[in-house]
Amino acid sequence: MKAVHIFLFATIIGAGSAEGTRAQTDLETALSHLQFREIGPALMGGRIADLAVVEAKPQVFYIGTASGGVWKTVNHGTSWTPLFDDQPNGSIGDVTLHQANPNLIWVGTGEPQNRQSSPWGDGVYKSTDAGNTWTHMGLDETKHIGRILIHPRNPDIVYVAAVGDLWGPNEERGVYRTRDGGQTWENILYIDEHTGAIDMAMDPGDPNTIFAAMYQRRRTGWGFNGGGPGSGLYRSTDAGENWIELTEGLPEGDKGRIGIDVFRQDGNVVYALVEADARRAGVGRGGGGGSGVTRSGLFRSLDRGMTWERMSNTNPRPMYYSQVRIDPSNSDRIYVLGGSLMVS
Repeated sequence: MKAVHIFLFATIIGAGSAEGTRAQTDLETALSHLQFREIGPALMGGRIADLAVVEAKPQVFYIGTASGGVWKTVNHGTSWTPLFDDQPNGSIGDVTLHQANPNLIWVGTGEPQNRQSSPWGDGVYKSTDAGNTWTHMGLDETKHIGRILIHPRNPDIVYVAAVGDLWGPNEERGVYRTRDGGQTWENILYIDEHTGAIDMAMDPGDPNTIFAAMYQRRRTGWGFNGGGPGSGLYRSTDAGENWIELTEGLPEGDKGRIGIDVFRQDGNVVYALVEADARRAGVGRGGGGGSGVTRSGLFRSLDRGMTWERMSNTNPRPMYYSQVRIDPSNSDRIYVLGGSLMVS
C-alpha cells in the first residue's frame, strides 16, 4: 500500500553566532515553521491524479497527471523529468510502484474523475527500469483507471480497478487481476455495464484481503449522474475469487463515489469515505442528491469491514476526490483529500 507522505518545504533560520549555537531542535517548534509550497510540475502537466513514493528513498517519487503523463523527481520535487512523452496516451489515472523493487512501476491511463475534460486512456503500462521504458500491458477498452494494487510478495499478481467509459456503457470495467505480470487478465468483480471500480485497498498483513469500491456513473453533454444502485463496497478474503458486499452501518439506497483505506499495522481498521443520496432507498437518483440531511461521510470499521460507524459528515467535493488515507503509524490520524486537505 502507499504510505501517506506530506511533503513540507521551508527555510528555518537559526539565530545566534556563538560557537555551538544550533537551530531549535524541539520538534513542535520546528514544525511550526514549516509551510507548504507548490513544487510542480507546472500547469502544462494538468491536474495531479496520483502520487507514488519510494518509501526507502522518499526523495524519489512519481506523479500522474490528467493530461501531462507521468513525471519523476529524485530530489524531493526540486526538479522533474517527464517519463511518458513517448507513449500514445498522456492521461493518467493511477501510478503504483512495488516497494520491494521500486524499479517496477505500473501506470493506469485515463483520469478517473467525472469532468467533461477528463481524457480517456488505453489501458495499463508497466516499467521494470524505474520509468525509463514502458510496455503496454492491455486492458485497452477500460477507458479510465482508478487504482492499481501490486501484491507485496508476488509482483506478478496485480489488481486493477477499471472505472470504464465515462460517456456510455461498456463491459470492460470492474476489478481485473493478472497472475502472470500482465500477460493475461481476468475480470474478477463485475456488476454491470454502467458500474466500474473506482478504488481498492489491500490489507498489508494479509494480501488476500482486498476491498473494492464500485461506482455507477455517467457523463452527458449537459450533466452527469454520479451514483446509483450499482455503487457499493465489496470485500474478498481469497485474493478476488469471491466477494461480499459490505452494508452493515453504511448508508442504504443509492450511493456515489467511495474511497477506501486499510490501516497498515492492523487490517481490522478500515476507513471509507462514502457519497450517499440524501433521499432514502429507491427515491430519485444517487450521487449525493436530494434535499434531506446528507448521509454521506467518513465511516470506520474495526472488524475488517463487516460493520461500520459513521464518524463525521466530512466528504468535500466527492465527485472529484473521495480519497481517504490513514497515517501508517497512527490509526486515529486520518487524511481526507478534497478541495482542501483535511486531517483528524
